[in-house]
Amino acid sequence: MNELKQKVLLSIHDVEIAFGEGKKRFIAVENVNFDIYKGEIFSLVGESGSGKTTIGRAVIGINPTSKGDIIFDGKKINGKLLKKERAKLTLRIQMIFQNPSASLNKRATVDYIISEGLYNNHLFKDEADRKHKVANIIKEVGLLPEHLNRYPHEFSGGQKQRIGIARSLIMRPDLIIADEVISALDVSIRAQILNLLKKFQKEEGLTYLFVAHDLSVVRFISDRIAVIYHGNIVELAKTEELFNHPVHPYTKSLLSAVPIPDPKLEREKKLIVYDPNMHDYSINQPSFQKVKPEHLVWANRDEMARYQESYE
Repeated sequence: MNELKQKVLLSIHDVEIAFGEGKKRFIAVENVNFDIYKGEIFSLVGESGSGKTTIGRAVIGINPTSKGDIIFDGKKINGKLLKKERAKLTLRIQMIFQNPSASLNKRATVDYIISEGLYNNHLFKDEADRKHKVANIIKEVGLLPEHLNRYPHEFSGGQKQRIGIARSLIMRPDLIIADEVISALDVSIRAQILNLLKKFQKEEGLTYLFVAHDLSVVRFISDRIAVIYHGNIVELAKTEELFNHPVHPYTKSLLSAVPIPDPKLEREKKLIVYDPNMHDYSINQPSFQKVKPEHLVWANRDEMARYQESYE
């Protein structure tokens, strides 16, 4: 990880994302701060409705931010951008969506779906060059040349997700936002897709913002993990550090729900139920603080003292 720290690719600073106005205004995400280093897989984990997908969509400009800065490769990318700037950003940041069936054009062949970004951004010299690029990416994601003339409905869920991955990777982006990319897939296919993503991290130096709700999955794929609860990041640490030394009560509750392969141990384990009312922020306000180097937690002064004591 030390070499990854040499370059921060994406920075989220004090970001708030709100929807609606006046009395109907709803703050979905607030006080969000984290950096993603070039070449790492950074996971954002939380329950449904916690705001993790909202953050991912804000990075690519789908959800506007109401406060804070999103900095990509040294430049602010939230707020108004020129059409040319937005187009350049689309080349460098790609998203793989949760539901491959819904995100693929049902009327288009696989060849066209994968080539669409090339067409829209004029990323090939001639037809032979386009075909060569498509053939290469199809092979890399584990599909066959004969799949190119077929339509999405002819494929399984896992194959559709591979098509979605190929569509993103052919643009040769710097950052991929992977939004619950395996949640709709059979368990037997999930490992294949995760291995595929890790393969491109190692071979191409790709950086990922990996959005998920399953901690057992992100342990396998992530370099670092941020845990989000109701729009706030409550803990952030390296993967094994988070699993071995969870500090925030919500993180502990999530970890307690991860299934244990041993049936006897699974029956004997105790679930930890998180109660947000356990925090008293009426006097001492919380902030994102270091409990240890590279291990941050959302806490006030009193909680921080307890967390540090329990850690040691």
